[in-house]
Amino acid sequence: MSEKLTLIVQISDLHIKANGRLSYRQVDTGAALRQAIDTLNALQPQPDLVVLSGDLVDFGHPQEYQALRAALQQLKPPFRLMPGNHDDRQALREAFPDHVYLQTGETLNWRASVNGVTLLALDSSVPQQPWGYVDEAQLNWLETELSRQPQQPALVMLHHPPFHCGIGHMDRQRLRNPEALEAIVARHPQVERVLCGHLHRSVQVRFAGTLACSAPGLSHQVAFDLSENAPAHFVMEPPGFLLHRWHPQQGISTHLCAIGDYRGPYPFYDKNGLID
Repeated sequence: MSEKLTLIVQISDLHIKANGRLSYRQVDTGAALRQAIDTLNALQPQPDLVVLSGDLVDFGHPQEYQALRAALQQLKPPFRLMPGNHDDRQALREAFPDHVYLQTGETLNWRASVNGVTLLALDSSVPQQPWGYVDEAQLNWLETELSRQPQQPALVMLHHPPFHCGIGHMDRQRLRNPEALEAIVARHPQVERVLCGHLHRSVQVRFAGTLACSAPGLSHQVAFDLSENAPAHFVMEPPGFLLHRWHPQQGISTHLCAIGDYRGPYPFYDKNGLID
């Protein structure tokens, strides 16, 4: 196993529009992505990889993917793409022909190894549906890949959460067969995280003996309302991303990072000690 510190950034739910259009007539998702790219480019040390965990664009239109591709040309770290329920697999493939991991198979599953950490992406999108599903072939692929290097830490990633979050309208759009995924992950203790998007909120849940985490939205967030019949609303809470830090001796930690300009940093101490 590599002794190198590994940093994996996860951004999610970009909902990019074409020609500067606003998502839901309110949200400038293009500007939000540009701000996120500036933030990621300024990180020190730089991430080893940025994973975009679905809902890359708003309606799956080719023009939206071209806008996404143009913006991502400014991102310094390498990146990989995953589809969500707002995406169109074929349009995504055509917009990123150089991303060879997207070009094989009906579903867009892929494997990567970054400094001794295995990343396994499952395509949970179902055409024309908001909810998610992973079929038997995908589950067999996941089982096989996890069995290849059982001593190597792994991140399993999909767009749809395999857990309830308590926000009723989002729980009705979660992964439809979480028990099948749970059974596989439970057999492979090297899985350090199960990562998802879709919720537009940061949520952590114990799942299959490990931790499942959802990333916040890159621009707008789902309104925090735990009423069973709460309306499907969004709010302009601060955007953010997850940074997964792996060290061979220290294990993995996941940081929720805000995007935007905030006051500080300020010192805790001056020449006299702790500032009073």
